[in-house]
Amino acid sequence: MPDIRLQDIIAALGGELHGDGGSLIGSLAPLDTAGPGALSFVSHPKYRASLATSRAACVIVPPDLKDTALARGACIVSDAPYLYFARLTQWWRKTMDAQRAPAGAQGGVHASAVVDASAQVHPTATVGPLCVIERGARIGAHTQLRARVTVGEDCIIGQRCLLHSGVVIGADGFGFAPDGDRWEKIEQLGAVVIGDDVEIGANTCVDRGALQDTVIEDGVKLDNLIQVGHNVRIGRNTAIAGCVGIAGSAVIGPQCTIGGGAIVLGHLEIAAHVNISAGTLVSKSIHKPGHYTGIFPLDENANWERNAASLKQLHRLRERIKQLESDVKK
Repeated sequence: MPDIRLQDIIAALGGELHGDGGSLIGSLAPLDTAGPGALSFVSHPKYRASLATSRAACVIVPPDLKDTALARGACIVSDAPYLYFARLTQWWRKTMDAQRAPAGAQGGVHASAVVDASAQVHPTATVGPLCVIERGARIGAHTQLRARVTVGEDCIIGQRCLLHSGVVIGADGFGFAPDGDRWEKIEQLGAVVIGDDVEIGANTCVDRGALQDTVIEDGVKLDNLIQVGHNVRIGRNTAIAGCVGIAGSAVIGPQCTIGGGAIVLGHLEIAAHVNISAGTLVSKSIHKPGHYTGIFPLDENANWERNAASLKQLHRLRERIKQLESDVKK
C-alpha cells in the first residue's frame, strides 16, 4: 500500500494533529514495535514509558499524554484514542480495498458458491468461495460472507453484516423428545433473523428456532466458536467473546458483554447492561445491570480436590448452623 499523508488521515477522521501533515505513514503498528513509518496509539497513562521510547512516526494519544507524545515526535490528540484507532483501521481497510479492486467493482458471488434460485442476495453483498445459501434465505446490502459460510433456508441476514469463514446460520436446533430408550426428533420450523451491522466470528453456529425464530439484533458482535442455541434472542450491541455457549430460549438484553468460555443456561433472562466474566456459568436469570462472576479459583489439584470435597458438605453444615442459631435463640 502506498504511503498516506497524515493530513489525509485528519481530513477523513478529524483529530488534533501536532506535527507535519505531509509526513507519510506506511503502516499501523503496536506502540512497542512501531517503526519510523508507522502510526500507533496509546489510550492509558500506564503506557507513558512505552510512549516516550516509541519509534513510531506518529502516535494517537489522549489529551493528558500530549506533552509526553510531543517530546518524542508527531501526535494526533483525541478524547477517545482507542475509538479513533478503531475507525482508522476501518478507513485504512477501505482505502486498501479501493486500491486493489477494479474501478466500480462492488459486491458479487464467487463462482464456487452455491446459491439457491429462490434465495435473495443484494447486488452489493459479497458471497465468498464455497459459501452455501439455501432456499428462501435473504442477504442484505453490503453484507459480506467470507469463505465457507452457510446460510440455511429462510434465514435473514441484515445490512452491513460480516460473517467470517465457517459460520453456520440456521442449522437445526437441538430438539429431541424421549421415546423409551430412543429419541424422537422435533423438527425445527423457525429460522434465524439477524439485524444490521452484526459481525460473527469464524466457525460460530446460530441454530434456527423450533417454532419461532432465533434473533440476533442490530449491532451484535460475536467472536469465534460460539454456540447460539435455538430460539435465543441477543439484544442490540451486545458483544460476546469466543467459546461461549448459549442454550436454547435464553434471552440476553442489549448492551451486554459476555467473556470467553462462559455458559448461559437455557430459558434464562439477562437484563440490559450486564457484564459477565470469562468462564462464568450463568445458572439463573439476571435482572439488574452490573458485573457478574462465578468462577471457582484455580489451585493445585490436591488443594482443589480437598476444597471440592468441602463444598459437598456445605448444605449439611448450613443446616447445622441454622439449628445452632435456633438453639441459641431458645
